Amino acid sequence: MSITQQAYAKVNLYLHVCGRRENGYHELDSLIVFAQTGDLLHVEAADRLSLDVVGPMASYIDVSGPDNLVMKAALGLQKLCKTDFGAQITLDKRLPVAAGIGGGSGDAAATLKALCQLWQVFPDPLGLEELALSLGADVPICMKAHANHVGGIGEVITPLPPIPDCWMVLANPMIALSTPSVFKARTGGFTDAAPMGGEYTFATFIKALKEHTNDLMAPAVQIAPEIANVLQALSVQSGCALTRMSGSGATCFGLFECEKDAQAAEKALQKDYPKWWISCGKII
Repeated sequence: MSITQQAYAKVNLYLHVCGRRENGYHELDSLIVFAQTGDLLHVEAADRLSLDVVGPMASYIDVSGPDNLVMKAALGLQKLCKTDFGAQITLDKRLPVAAGIGGGSGDAAATLKALCQLWQVFPDPLGLEELALSLGADVPICMKAHANHVGGIGEVITPLPPIPDCWMVLANPMIALSTPSVFKARTGGFTDAAPMGGEYTFATFIKALKEHTNDLMAPAVQIAPEIANVLQALSVQSGCALTRMSGSGATCFGLFECEKDAQAAEKALQKDYPKWWISCGKII
C-alpha cells in the first residue's frame, strides 16, 4: 500500500507582529492561504522508518539531521500512537527551503496525514494538534491546508468564509532567510491585530489586503535587498493586483484575478529570471 500527499505552499497574505511572549515566541495576526503548488510526499509500508529526498530542491535537505521535520513528525506519530509501524518515506522536494512559504512545516503536516492513512491509526485530535504545534508554529495550519485566520503563535486558527477565486505567482530569488534573523532585525513597536472576515469580491478583497501589511518585509529586505527586485518584477506583470512578501521571506507573491494573466506572468518571469524559483497556482 502506498499513499501520496500534497504539501501545498503556505502563503501569508498579510502578517502583523502583535507582541512577544516571555518564552520568545511572537504573537501574530495573519491571513494564511495555500497555493496549488508544492512538494509531494509518498509513503509505503516498510519494516522501519526511512526517508529519501528527491526533486529539484533535494540537495538543500539534510536527511539525517536532527532537525529534519519529516522524520521528527514520523517519530512523533509513532510515539503518540504507541506503535512501531515503519514506512519508506520519499519527499519530492520542489519548494525552496527557508523561503517563508512553510515548506518544512507543510512536509511535516503531509507526513502526519499520510502516515495516519498508511498505518490506519486515529490519534486523539488534541494529541495530534499538540504534536503538530511541537514541530513548528506553522504545522497546525498546514494540517488544514486552506484559508484561515491565524493568531497566537500559530495555534489559534479561525475558519474564514470562502475567499474570491484568484491565482498567485510565487517568486524566490533562491535566497534562504533565517526566520529568527528576520525577527531580530525588526525594529519599532508591535502592530494591532486586524483580522479580516466577511465576504469579498476580488476587488474588495484586494482593497482590504492593502490596508494590512507584512511587518517582516522591511527587515527581510534589509538583510536581502534582492527581495525588492522580486517585488518590482511581480508588480509590473499585466493583471497583478497586489504584491507582497510571504512570511519571513524571501518568497514574494503577486495576486491575479485571471488565471491567464497569472500563467503569462509566470512564463515571463521564468524567461527574464531563469535563476529564480517561480511557480503559479490557484489559491485554496
